[in-house]
Amino acid sequence: MSIEVEAKFPVKNISEVEEKVKEFAEFVIDKVEEDIYFKSPVRDFAVTDEALRVRKDVEGVVVTYKGAKLDSETKTREEVKARIDPGDYDKIIMILLKLGFEDFAVVKKRRKIYRYEDAVICLDSLEIGDFIEIEVEGSDVEYGKRRIFEIASRLSIDKRESIRKSYLELILEKTES
Repeated sequence: MSIEVEAKFPVKNISEVEEKVKEFAEFVIDKVEEDIYFKSPVRDFAVTDEALRVRKDVEGVVVTYKGAKLDSETKTREEVKARIDPGDYDKIIMILLKLGFEDFAVVKKRRKIYRYEDAVICLDSLEIGDFIEIEVEGSDVEYGKRRIFEIASRLSIDKRESIRKSYLELILEKTES
């Protein structure tokens, strides 16, 4: 278990932001991620602000539980991840379905990941637009927030532009409207 301190910002020109990121951060990977989100048979994740997802990409398969947001400025939350053998992707989906979980949404994005010291910078392109996510893992939430907003400022992004909603929440909102 760890605490993930993260902030997401909408981006109008992702290429321009990427050029600025390249000036100080190290490129890690360019990949497509496909996330399947599940509804719980025992509680409403929309009410409890939790999430359960299975992610598949070129690096493998990860099952992730995300707890409720802990902070009013960022998407800080408890996160528990488990890597599984890519050959077991269909099996983990089947296990969840057999236990009463219901797959209800898929989020697909192209993600370019950069690393800068103790921070991960993700440039994400989705059907709903382009975003930058800045993340610092650790137990010191205040430190993580400071680091994230320092990096955002370095990229000429105002911390007030931070979005606390997940991609899933943004996609569901767009679908409903």
